[in-house]
Amino acid sequence: MNTSQRLSIASVFVALAAAVSVLAAPALPDPMVTHWNAVGDPDGTLSKALGLWLVPVVSLLMVLLFALLPRIDPLGENVAAFRPYYDWFVVVLTAYLFVVHAGIVAFNLGYRFDFTALVLAGAAGLLYYAGVLLTHADRNWFVGIRTPWTLSNEDVWERTNALGARLFKLTALVALVGLLAGDYAIYFLLVPVVLSAAVTVLYSYYLYARLEGDGTTPGAD
Repeated sequence: MNTSQRLSIASVFVALAAAVSVLAAPALPDPMVTHWNAVGDPDGTLSKALGLWLVPVVSLLMVLLFALLPRIDPLGENVAAFRPYYDWFVVVLTAYLFVVHAGIVAFNLGYRFDFTALVLAGAAGLLYYAGVLLTHADRNWFVGIRTPWTLSNEDVWERTNALGARLFKLTALVALVGLLAGDYAIYFLLVPVVLSAAVTVLYSYYLYARLEGDGTTPGAD
């Protein structure tokens, strides 16, 4: 399967989201519930038109953006080395957005379920695959843990992204456990995400300073 075929699968999810909007439009209220608080209670609305088309349009823009990025990346040749994982991330992302959109439409059609749990379960899957992507990502300007230190040193890039991959996968598992925590479930996602981001940034700086201070060449340990 090549890049065009993988991005075509992502485009199918965009088309499905648009189809859901078209088919459900006559039966939906105006405005639509489109936001839920941390405990799963609806607390925000958008106009029917915006509620129906925001996710499909954003999904389409994301597919186009991810298709463009390797072409404009100064290190685009590195993306080619892990392009299948990159493309499948686009598929997973559009699938997640489709699930969220379908959930919003279903809720507004009168089906009642824990929307926060739906979002968290989907986000866990997205984060886990992001960890898979980080495991394979070579240095580039758009995908991976990009700090001044990872972009300046290949060894720092590899070690930081390897750590980030483990933390993202762990965050996904913690988020799934959080589904059992009721009103506190959202914090089982947000807190690990923030901690993972902070740890990887600090680790990249520490590792770069250590390697440069020791005069260690990239790739050496």
